[in-house]
Amino acid sequence: MDIPTWIWVPTLALYAVLFVIDLWVVGRRPHIPSTSECVRWLAFYITVAVCFGACLWIFTGRQQGVEFFAGWITEYSLSVDNLFVFLLIMARFYVPRELQQSALMWGIVIALVLRAVFIALGAAVLARYSWVFYLFGVFLILTAIKIAREGETDDDEYHENALVRWVGRVLPTTPDFHGPHLRALVEGRKLWTPMLLVLLSLGTTDLLFALDSIPAIYGLTDEPYIVFAANVFALLGLRQLYFLLGDLLNRLVYLSIGLAVLLGFIGVKLVLEALHENTLPFINGGEPVPVWVPSIGVSLAFIVLTLAVTTVASLLRDRRDRAAAT
Repeated sequence: MDIPTWIWVPTLALYAVLFVIDLWVVGRRPHIPSTSECVRWLAFYITVAVCFGACLWIFTGRQQGVEFFAGWITEYSLSVDNLFVFLLIMARFYVPRELQQSALMWGIVIALVLRAVFIALGAAVLARYSWVFYLFGVFLILTAIKIAREGETDDDEYHENALVRWVGRVLPTTPDFHGPHLRALVEGRKLWTPMLLVLLSLGTTDLLFALDSIPAIYGLTDEPYIVFAANVFALLGLRQLYFLLGDLLNRLVYLSIGLAVLLGFIGVKLVLEALHENTLPFINGGEPVPVWVPSIGVSLAFIVLTLAVTTVASLLRDRRDRAAAT
C-alpha cells in the first residue's frame, strides 16, 4: 500500500478526535466509572475499530482488511496483559481510585506517541534491511519461551525504572495528590505531584511492552498505516477495560500461555517469510527457500482460536478452583 497524504491526514484527525473526546469525558469529572459506562464506551470503540477495518477491506482490498483485524486483535490481547502491570503501578503510588481514569488516559497518550516513534523506526529499518525479519522472528520466539516458562504477571510488586527514580529524586514533589493536576501550589511553592511519576511509569512501562508488540504486528503486516491504526484502536478503550475487567484479570490464569503461543507463532511466521523471500547470500545461495508461510487468513484464525481457548480454559479452571474451595 502507498498511503497518500490525503488519507493519512483525515485518519490522524479521526484519532485525535477520539482521544480528545476521551480526555474531555475524563477531565470534566474525575470519577470511578460504573460497569454500564465502561461497557458503553468499550462497545463504542470496538464498533469504530470494526467499521474502520471494514472500510479498509472495502476500499483497499481483503488482504489489508484481514491484516488490520489480525493486528488489532493481537495488539488488544497484548494490551490486556499490560493491565496487570498498570494495576501494580496504581497500587505502588497509592493512586486514588477516582484519579486512576485520568492517570490511565494520559499514560495511554504518552504510550501512543512513543509507539508512533517505534513504528516509524521499525518501518524504516525493515525497508532498508531485510535481515531484520530474522532478528524480529528469533526475538519473538525467545520472548514466547520466556513468557511460557516464567509468565509476565507473577510479581506482586512494581519496581520503578531508572527514569522514574531519577525524576523522583531531582524534581521537588508533593507527597499527596492534588486531583489530576501535575503541579500544585504548596506553601507558596509550585511543586510537582505524584501524578507525574505515575504518568511516566505508565508510559515507559508500555514502551517496554511495545518491544514485543511492535515486532509482533510487523509479522502480520508490513504497512505502517495498518500497524499504527491497530495500535491506536488497541489503546482506545484500554482505560474502560481496566475498570471493567477488575478481578477477572486474576482469573485469566492461562493468559500468559496464550500470549506466548501467539508470539511464538508470529515469530515462526516471520522467520518463514524471511526464508521464503530472503536475499541473503549465506542462506540457500541468496535464493528463496521453498517453505510454507501461513497466510494472513490462517494467521487471523489462529489468533482468534488461541485467545478463545485461552479464555475458556482460564474460566473453567477458575470455576473448578472456586468449587474446590467451597
